[in-house]
Amino acid sequence: MSNIAPVPVLRGRGEEERALLGLLDNARSGSGGALLLAGAPGMGKTALLDLAAAHAAQGFLVLRVSGVEPESRLPYAGLHGLLRPVAAHAAALPEAQGRALMEAMESGTRAAGLALPAAVLGLLSAVAAQQPVLACVDDAHLLDPASRDVLAFVARRVSYEPVALLLATRAEGLQGVPVRVLGGLDEAAVRELAADLAPGRIAGDLLAALDQIARGNPLALAELIGDLAPDQLAGLAAPPTTLPRGGRLWRTHAARLASLPEDTRRLLLLIAADPGLDVATLIRAARPACALTALEPAERAGILHSAGERYDFHDPAVRGVAYHDAPLARRRQAHRVLAALLEDRHAETPARRLRRAWHRARALDDPAGRDTERLAGELVAAALEARPPDDGCPGGPEPYLALERAAELTEHGPAKAERLATAARHAWIAGRPQVARALLARLRSLTAPDDVRGRVQLLHGSLELLRGETGSAREELLAAAARLLTSHRTLGVRALVRAADASYRAGDNRAFIAIARQAAALRRPDEAAPAQLMFEYLAGMASTFSGSHQEAAGPLRRVVDLAGSVRDPAVLVWACVASLLLGEDATAHRLSARAVEAARTRGAASAVPQLLEYMVYPEIWMGRYASVATTAAEGLRLAQDTGQLNTAAQHLAWLAMTAAVEGDSETCRVRADAAIEMADAHELGIAGAIGTWALACLDLAAGRPADAAARLRAERRNNHVVIRVMATPHFIEASARTGDRERAAAALRVLERWVGSTRSPDLRALVARCRALLAAPGEADELFREALDLHGQGVCEFESARTRLLYGSALRRDRRPGAARNHLHAALETFERHGARLWTEQARTELRASGDPVRLTRPATTRQLTAQQLRIARMVAEGATNKEVAERLFLSRRTVEHHLRNIFDRLGVRSRVELVRLMS
Repeated sequence: MSNIAPVPVLRGRGEEERALLGLLDNARSGSGGALLLAGAPGMGKTALLDLAAAHAAQGFLVLRVSGVEPESRLPYAGLHGLLRPVAAHAAALPEAQGRALMEAMESGTRAAGLALPAAVLGLLSAVAAQQPVLACVDDAHLLDPASRDVLAFVARRVSYEPVALLLATRAEGLQGVPVRVLGGLDEAAVRELAADLAPGRIAGDLLAALDQIARGNPLALAELIGDLAPDQLAGLAAPPTTLPRGGRLWRTHAARLASLPEDTRRLLLLIAADPGLDVATLIRAARPACALTALEPAERAGILHSAGERYDFHDPAVRGVAYHDAPLARRRQAHRVLAALLEDRHAETPARRLRRAWHRARALDDPAGRDTERLAGELVAAALEARPPDDGCPGGPEPYLALERAAELTEHGPAKAERLATAARHAWIAGRPQVARALLARLRSLTAPDDVRGRVQLLHGSLELLRGETGSAREELLAAAARLLTSHRTLGVRALVRAADASYRAGDNRAFIAIARQAAALRRPDEAAPAQLMFEYLAGMASTFSGSHQEAAGPLRRVVDLAGSVRDPAVLVWACVASLLLGEDATAHRLSARAVEAARTRGAASAVPQLLEYMVYPEIWMGRYASVATTAAEGLRLAQDTGQLNTAAQHLAWLAMTAAVEGDSETCRVRADAAIEMADAHELGIAGAIGTWALACLDLAAGRPADAAARLRAERRNNHVVIRVMATPHFIEASARTGDRERAAAALRVLERWVGSTRSPDLRALVARCRALLAAPGEADELFREALDLHGQGVCEFESARTRLLYGSALRRDRRPGAARNHLHAALETFERHGARLWTEQARTELRASGDPVRLTRPATTRQLTAQQLRIARMVAEGATNKEVAERLFLSRRTVEHHLRNIFDRLGVRSRVELVRLMS
């Protein structure tokens, strides 16, 4: 049995590992070299040295040394640690070199000239003559300068020796030595590392919160995960906000800060307490000293850097250490200084008022003092007034933190509950669901007015709607509506609409209609515009679900008209849905984009992934599948980061649809199966129906119409009325091709009733195409031409190509090959442009059957790549491995390999090197 330790697995360091392997391979062949790994503490430099040593365990002699602070002032202590195992080989050196080397190692005596550097190079060469050498130097910045100079000399001269020299340092470089700087891990690597550290236990929103501190630093992430409490893992307590006190990284950062002068540390504490502090204010704070001079040691140490008119920490985690490692009295004094510095009323802004109130509240020595309630009220007013971005000035606390602090300073029970509830709502808006749940948990022991309880239920229900079961979310939201309709009417109506949305997501049309009827009975003639819009939305949707499309058109049209007077993105989204049901896809896309932009402007991070759901619908109807892929991928990432599992399921299902269009069978199945599994667990009829539709589209594209029809016919998997109607053209096509004309005709009648209430040429084209597929002999030709005429008035190029493919196939079977080829060539060109591989194959097969030999063409530029292929080509050209590409794009590795083969073929390149040249 081998005693060689296994090679460790490092997440997200594929490029670095390849560089190390190249260095070792070159040394093995006699062409050695050196590499300097630079990066902040915890970035994995030591782990990479361990990885290199593991790879070199067979065949190499491995020498290692680590720089340590106590020996940094002992000349040649570093050389002594590195070379002592092979010091006996010094006897083979020329006398002067051998003497210089032994004097340096035994007494630290400096030798003049080249004798010592040449001796070290000669020693390594002599050892390497018997066995290649890997010399690893960790924490090279802590080596004594004399050793560092000698090693730099050797590093520049080992290119003709079987020697690999690998050094790791924080930031400083060695002149003439190649450097590879280690940045933070990317999202995919962070997920992998978290799975290694806590398999299956880290929710996406918790991981996102941890990585806001770690910023891709592997050690930081490992320490944060290792320090999590059970309630934090379960999402019931707020996540940590700083590195664990006493951890390796905390101690490292604290030691670096402690080595700085007192004036420097005082200013660093101010910057840590208020990131928005500008240089002019810092200069005032430092008087009579000069702030710029006082901060120079921190800049030289790589702790701080100037960012425009402000200073910022290189590593954001150091900010927490600089603040929390200071004694409480010093922190309060810093807040008092900052509050005084922000007193300038001539430069007053909402953000500045919030910062000043925050510092006053944090500076309190006696939280029970007479000024406490006044300060709490000031904090609440400033927090509710602040709107990100305000004056472009960072640094103020997020509103939920200010509101939480105000609640801590409030003794009166109802007022305290009010402020905690408001803090929880703002935490949710900011995309901090764990914090929101933790704040809500603190409300259980407090006495709260009925309207506050209603708002708490609304937030509970909203959290459940996007993370838990839709049934329980609906009941919570209905209870919230009952409490709020009398005290906060608009919020009460919103709770009703969200309860209806829970029914919509579950595919429960009866529950939706019941809620709409309840709302209609509550409606008043003097409703505000947002409430009017929501009432009209419920009425229009209920009529739609009842099959009364003509009756639905009136309220849906009023919803769209009211959208111009509404700014709230959560209300605007219903106007987007109304536009879709009216067949006005461009309007729906414009409204959804407006809602997304409004949410981002307001800093409403939690709303964005939901709003992106509604941007996907018009993109699907318009056949913009590349845009769907981009939108859904962003929505999936944001939904995972904010703990919205139900929203994530829907975006994942849409990504399955884009894979189906591209003919990527494996990726489509993986995504669709995952979405369906999540849908089953959370009563998400809509996500399950989209996933099923995606699989049916894949079946249809692959020439399996019977399978497609069976999927779309299954009630359990396709029970969401909106998605069922959207999928009807595919169901009719599949049924017609399998001879099930009766079911196809029944589905067509349902589609005709809805499309007849719209003016969309794209939708009417689909109806005409479906009629053509079911037409009697001799009647199809005119219906296909009608469909193509309508497509010409619309915008969906992809469905136009599908119609041409079906028409061309019908013409070929009708023995009119010349007419067929015209349509088939047009379809082929569109499918190739969209990267729809399976549809492209169908078009080519039909063309060959029509007597037209189709030749493959090889495009000369990247413009001929599909959107997915172009994304992959760019990532590969930037150095990503197949595995890294697969993780970032939610694809399988085999799919990435398939795409790369096609990319190489289309671009006429044979290697990654050629691809890099072409892409650059």
